[in-house]
Amino acid sequence: MTTSPIPERPADPPHRRGRPPEPICASAGLAHRTWLEPVRNRFTASGLTLDDLVGRSGFSKTRLSELMRGKGLYPTWEITYSVVRALDLPVGPLRRLWKVAAIEADKKPSWIDDRLQAVPPADTDERPLAHVALYQAMVVPYNAYAQAFLQSLPRARHAVGEVFDLLWLTWDDATSSPDTPRHAWQLLRATVLSRAAQRPAGHYDLRAAAFSTAHQAQAPHLIERLARIDVLARFFDAIAQLPDDQMDVTVLRYLCGIDPDAIPAVVGLPPALVHTLDHHARWALKQLFPDTEPQE
Repeated sequence: MTTSPIPERPADPPHRRGRPPEPICASAGLAHRTWLEPVRNRFTASGLTLDDLVGRSGFSKTRLSELMRGKGLYPTWEITYSVVRALDLPVGPLRRLWKVAAIEADKKPSWIDDRLQAVPPADTDERPLAHVALYQAMVVPYNAYAQAFLQSLPRARHAVGEVFDLLWLTWDDATSSPDTPRHAWQLLRATVLSRAAQRPAGHYDLRAAAFSTAHQAQAPHLIERLARIDVLARFFDAIAQLPDDQMDVTVLRYLCGIDPDAIPAVVGLPPALVHTLDHHARWALKQLFPDTEPQE
């Protein structure tokens, strides 16, 4: 007796993925790109098409396409919010990032307030507990590092706040990276340095830090104090020319006064590597300034 072959189960149809949007327009500002890039990434990963987004958001395909490309006028919060909700992104951090970019786009405060008020407040987003813990552990050293380059505590706090909003917005990516603290530090560094002044040679300008060090403040006479500031300004200028990781460790330890034992956790690197980076940085600076040691 023969048995009929069991018919093969037809394969599931392939999941239709949405086509990635066209590149962001060159006219989009830095703050605009900060929130637009993760929104675009979420859209691409969702598998939705632009037609799907039209159905979920209620806005036309043309307007959504312009939003996804950063084309034309800065988008209102109404259409941005509709996309945020359609893609199941946290509203709170994106609302703040949208507002920063609106200011960058020279939108008047009245326009910004009107656009925000046009959308009823959503339920308060609940931050992931691990994000809260990361913020509590890192906000002080992050602010100190940012202030060393931006020379203003309000500017530093603003940059750090933006980093934590962006981390919240992309928390799945942050926690799926091999090392979340390292991922967060690299985002912090990129955000701060994108706003830092640069010298003609292309490195970052740390010379202003020479005016706020205890070393120069101890000089009893003005002429001696100015001489120390000149030496320290050139010394800090040399620090800014170190490789990124050496510069980070040096700035945190000697300009920000962060406990050396805490620095590995801040930058997301093993303690042995941080010790090696510190050693190499001190050696390089000693060659340039034989009579100058970083002040503990």
